[in-house]
Amino acid sequence: MKGSGAAAIVALGLLAAPLAAGAQQPGKVPRIGFLSADVPAAISDLMEAFQQGLRDLGYAEGQNIAIVYRFAQGNMNRLPNLAAELVRLKVDITATGTTRDV
Repeated sequence: MKGSGAAAIVALGLLAAPLAAGAQQPGKVPRIGFLSADVPAAISDLMEAFQQGLRDLGYAEGQNIAIVYRFAQGNMNRLPNLAAELVRLKVDITATGTTRDV
C-alpha cells in the first residue's frame, strides 16, 4: 500500500491549505468530493488512510467535515458524469483515489 499512502498524503496536502486558510463561511461544514474509478472495496485502505490523514489534521467526517463519495465502479466512462455531479454539488475541493492505471 505504499502508493495508496503516498496518494493520500498528496491529497491531504492539497486539502490542508484551503481548509486551514479559513476560506469557508463561519458555521459551514467543508465538503470534500471523493472521486474514484474503482469500487469502494478495492480502495478501502486508501480511503482509510485519507480519512486518518484528515483526522490527524483535526477533521472528523460527520463532525466538522463532510465527504461526498462517487465511484465509477470500474466503468471509466462514468467518470466525467460523476465529476460533473460533484461540481453541481459545489463541493469545496475534490480528491481522487484509484488503484487503476488510468
